[in-house]
Amino acid sequence: MRQTGRLLGVLSFLSVLFAPSAQAADGASASSVPASAAQTSAAVQAQLRKLQTAAQRLSYSGTFVYQQASQMRTSRITHILSGKSELEKLEVLDGKPREYIRNDDDVACYIPDSKTVLVEKRVTRDVFPAILGANPDDLVHHYTLSAGADERVAGRDCQTIVLEPKDKLRYGYRFWADKDSGLLLRAQTLDGRGEMVEQISFTQIEIGPIDRARVRPSYADTHGWRIEKAAMSPVDLSGWSVTPPPGFRKVQEVRRMISDTAPAGASPAQNRPAEREVSQIVFSDGLAAISVFIEPGSQNRNEGAIQQGAMNIVGRRQGDYWLTVVGEVPAAAIRQVSNSIELKSK
Repeated sequence: MRQTGRLLGVLSFLSVLFAPSAQAADGASASSVPASAAQTSAAVQAQLRKLQTAAQRLSYSGTFVYQQASQMRTSRITHILSGKSELEKLEVLDGKPREYIRNDDDVACYIPDSKTVLVEKRVTRDVFPAILGANPDDLVHHYTLSAGADERVAGRDCQTIVLEPKDKLRYGYRFWADKDSGLLLRAQTLDGRGEMVEQISFTQIEIGPIDRARVRPSYADTHGWRIEKAAMSPVDLSGWSVTPPPGFRKVQEVRRMISDTAPAGASPAQNRPAEREVSQIVFSDGLAAISVFIEPGSQNRNEGAIQQGAMNIVGRRQGDYWLTVVGEVPAAAIRQVSNSIELKSK
């Protein structure tokens, strides 16, 4: 359940992730959620379709909190539908200020501290509350769907929906959908024991007509700011063989330039990060995404694996290449994908 900008953060993190020498919070068990006998799988699928449509077609504005173990981050999202276009503003409220303005698939990230605007194309379409990218009818092949109890989130009555995985290569999920609008108000990612790995939840939400001015950038005067356009283009990576978990489909192959994070204590002249070329293959099952990053392996890095909330990351060398596999799936799935990667003989 990625938030806007999280993938960009991972990309810049790759350069230091495996550099040399470098508790999940309690949650409700999916199996312990009481299911209503009156709710059939087809009815739950209909609820998921409503949830999927509401996030794209409704106008809403609210504050939500991302929680992972002891870490919490607060953001504010405002979304409107203008004709056939989606306009969205996401403001990061904790730490250094940053905001994202989206017009359909075009995303501009405003970073006032460095007076920079990063312009990027949206890679995946699974940003809260629009986290469901699959046809709900397809989910039944890999998840057991059930309806849970009625609960309240952000002062609104909600229906809970539980997705329990049929294998150990994906997480379980618990959703709270607003009864009136169908909008997703809370989402939990659950591990194999049914314990919460991470959660995103609205604490305040308004649903209805929203003034278009509320999705405009907060920084009206960007004269003198640096505009960085992400160099990203489609690429044929069929020379690489990658086997994702069942239900995951290839959704994108691109080549992009990414920036390394400037070292701590760098002088202003050194602050402009170096860029390098990385190829990326993206797979998705409509709820989670797995990315394989491929780049020349000249960098001095150590192989290894780490976990950040629901995200697992593996980095390893293969011949003349460095491979990084990133995904919001269990570690076993990331290891399986990593071990399956082969460069086909020419």
